[in-house]
Amino acid sequence: MDIGIVTVIIVAAIALLLMMGLPLAFVTGAVAVTAGMLSFGPVVLGLIASRIYSFMNEYVLVAVPMFILMASLMERTGVAKDLYRAMHVWSGGLRGGLAAQTLVVAIIMAAMTGIIGGEIVLLGMIALPQMLRAGYDKNLAIGTICAGGSLGTMIPPSIVLIIYGLTANVAIGDLFLATIIPGLMLAGLYLAYILVRCGIDPRLGPPAPLEERQMPLGRKLALLKDLILPLSVAGWVLGTIYAGIASVSEAAAMGVVGTLLSGAVRRDLTWHVVRESLLQTMNTCGMLLWLTFGATALIGVYNLMGGTQFVKEAVSGLDLAPVVVIVIMMAILGAMGLFMDWVGILLLTVPIFVPVITNLGYDPVWFGILFCMNMQVSYLSPPFGPAAFYLKSVAPPEISLQDIFAGLWPFIILQLIGLAIVLAFPRVALWLPALVYG
Repeated sequence: MDIGIVTVIIVAAIALLLMMGLPLAFVTGAVAVTAGMLSFGPVVLGLIASRIYSFMNEYVLVAVPMFILMASLMERTGVAKDLYRAMHVWSGGLRGGLAAQTLVVAIIMAAMTGIIGGEIVLLGMIALPQMLRAGYDKNLAIGTICAGGSLGTMIPPSIVLIIYGLTANVAIGDLFLATIIPGLMLAGLYLAYILVRCGIDPRLGPPAPLEERQMPLGRKLALLKDLILPLSVAGWVLGTIYAGIASVSEAAAMGVVGTLLSGAVRRDLTWHVVRESLLQTMNTCGMLLWLTFGATALIGVYNLMGGTQFVKEAVSGLDLAPVVVIVIMMAILGAMGLFMDWVGILLLTVPIFVPVITNLGYDPVWFGILFCMNMQVSYLSPPFGPAAFYLKSVAPPEISLQDIFAGLWPFIILQLIGLAIVLAFPRVALWLPALVYG
């Protein structure tokens, strides 16, 4: 059968099974086995197993459970609450200061953990009630928390970048460096929007109460004391990676050790905290592994059938400028992000898209940053928008899902602006790796 017809059948089968409510991991696995058996017979089962084993045998994959465990321990030992309390006091009388410092906390937590769901839930529990009590505009508060929490896809150590690097065969250290400027640029866009909106209309974000602004300097400094050790751990983990002292896996493991020591020194480390953190790590890794199994099997079978070559030739045959091809890819990723999780999108598209963009002369590191920024949009976009559902799970009852999505649109527009900037000017992402590595 012609590979073009097979491609249409595979896409249609996946869409149909997903609409029936079947999990993506089992959908991709079932389609892979069925297509492989029909095309090559029982011998394909051994080939699928071999491909999955090869992917799972990558040493750098050890970093994923280590970073997840580090994030879970950070959340449960009270670091986020202490960080937020300190930033709240230091924000002073700035209009929109509470929202601005919530965004800063989100950036710091992203650098320490990189787990988006946990960040949004924590900020929703801690920051949202405080902003609403302080008289902040509901939409501004909601958008700040969801957009700030979703920065975990961009700020290292990002799990999205680790999985992308493994799938695209790109150095994860290069990706971590390349995402720093785009990630901070995106945070800067959010911050500018918040401060400008509140500057124009102070009712959207009134300043902190007078008694908090007049807190003695000694008490303000005391709030920072318990944060020195956990922030040092996060800085050490990223610093050893960037400096080439440790690999990503080694730095992640040492990050877990440092987080355990930090929790012990703070006297927040208990058996219950360790147990719950380990359970969350196993649950998250289990989901990632099953998605990886199914998608790796499907892409492997599709490649054996000549799928990657078919896509290359189809793209090469288009009378379009290379940048238009990239825009089309971004549109495909954006459409998939309306209904699918980033893991499935990455594992299904990156093995096909990366050879194409390399053939067009583009850098896969740059494309990885574009991918992450696209997934940022998917985290906020309805109807799937995981960030909205994370926040809804801890938001006050009077805040509906419709209210949450209504507050996200300005930040989605800012995300698209940031994506367009990096797409139009690749040096925004590639300048820092080029500077470090010469």
